[in-house]
Amino acid sequence: MRLTSPRIRQIVAVVAVAGAVVCSSPLASIGEDKAAAAPEAKLPPGWTAEDMQAYMVAATPGKMHELLRQSVGEWTGKCQTWMAGVEQPMESQCTATTTPLMDGKFVKCEMKGDMPGMGPYQGYGIYGYDNVAQKFQCTWLDNLGTGMMVGTGDLSADGKTLTWNFAFHCPITKKQMVMREIETYTGPNTKRLEMFGPDPKSGKEFKMMQLDLTKK
Repeated sequence: MRLTSPRIRQIVAVVAVAGAVVCSSPLASIGEDKAAAAPEAKLPPGWTAEDMQAYMVAATPGKMHELLRQSVGEWTGKCQTWMAGVEQPMESQCTATTTPLMDGKFVKCEMKGDMPGMGPYQGYGIYGYDNVAQKFQCTWLDNLGTGMMVGTGDLSADGKTLTWNFAFHCPITKKQMVMREIETYTGPNTKRLEMFGPDPKSGKEFKMMQLDLTKK
């Protein structure tokens, strides 16, 4: 990627200013008896101190990131899947491993199991919370398709339920559809994931999957 877009140049300028602020801090000269005086940090043209503060706030993890980190660890679970119009679910076992990324700003989830009738399943997702958009975000991919699902989530008022909406393209209709996922914290070390999606034939929503997970 060429560093020519206004967005890229803006980010480079912000990083440069932030670096200059750190270098000019008194903490940067501890242990250096004869350190040369650092040049005074300057903001990009037209920028204010409030603009710089806005970037710093956007990059600082908060309570929502703490919530994401509650999922860090190893999980085992029971998986139930439904076909459209079929009441009896198919059952299997699964495991999930969640690890922190980027100094705790994001988490990565790797899931493994068996999909009845389709063979071994492996999925991979990156989760985060955008301080600016005030939305949880996720990108998910797995070995059952070639597309990536991108979704946003909102937390309930009691802090126990995350409701996600994932966009994907249906192989049958070739149109973009939305899968709804409800993530409920049922206890300190337990949670339930329920996934609902449209029947490509009727367009009606049905329950596709339920995962009941327990942290080791």
